[in-house]
Amino acid sequence: MINSQWDNSCIDHIQITAAETIGIEGRWGYYDQVVQLRDMVQNHLLQLLCMAAMEPPTSLQADEIRAEKVKILRAPSPINASNITEQAIRGQYSAGWVAGTPVVGYTEEEDCSNTTSNTETYVVLKAFIDNWRWAGVPFYLRTGKRLEEKVTQVVITYKNHPHAIFPDHKNDANNRLVIRLQPNEGIQLEMVSKKQSLKDRLSLEKRTLNLDFFDSTGDTRIPDAYERLLLEVIKGDQWLFVSREEIDASWKWCDDLIEVWKDRAVETKPYAAGSTGPSRAEILIETDQRSWYEN
Repeated sequence: MINSQWDNSCIDHIQITAAETIGIEGRWGYYDQVVQLRDMVQNHLLQLLCMAAMEPPTSLQADEIRAEKVKILRAPSPINASNITEQAIRGQYSAGWVAGTPVVGYTEEEDCSNTTSNTETYVVLKAFIDNWRWAGVPFYLRTGKRLEEKVTQVVITYKNHPHAIFPDHKNDANNRLVIRLQPNEGIQLEMVSKKQSLKDRLSLEKRTLNLDFFDSTGDTRIPDAYERLLLEVIKGDQWLFVSREEIDASWKWCDDLIEVWKDRAVETKPYAAGSTGPSRAEILIETDQRSWYEN
């Protein structure tokens, strides 16, 4: 239904979010070496990027799916010393409140061995895919720990009309497709439509079509993600697993970014636990006259 609108002629930008409310959970020594970029971006967020941006494979065979994902992982524009300030932000959580419970900051966690650690617990990136379908479309990737809510989602924001004929039409009145992975799997289509009112004859409002997978499946339990992976291992089917080429390509992109951060001694920006992240992350997207999608 939306395939003909799935490119840079119709889509303004795409946001991919993987937010967690938990902290390090007793893994401080391990996590301080791994950092958020390696822990979440290299695998989880880049896989979601592939799923959103890849071309349809010729079949559902594992090799065909992997081949299309590799093309995407080799296509992002590099984030280097010339653009890192505008396209990449690091953050580290400080003490705050999560779900009404006080929590300590990252360098105050149990087993912390370096109170001056510059390890990031939050990352936001603005990436571009250098191919014909996605040229010029920014992909905003963000992930972090100790955030306000646990959510994993892909938000596709469509371009606005080139000419506004309604008097109260606003620049943020875009149609959106929201693909929810956690906590409630489903798909939402947010549409801007004319308000049904005699008083406000030419006013616009947002309406939402909501497909909630839990409601639509009835008594059928939705399998957990790892259940499905374990089942595919038993069956010997690798279509949900990554190839060596994917791993190499994703690590190269992330390693290059880590090297720039290291060379330029980029400091992490503090954010309070229970917030939506550092203020610098808001500035990154607002500079482009856009804003983060909050459901």
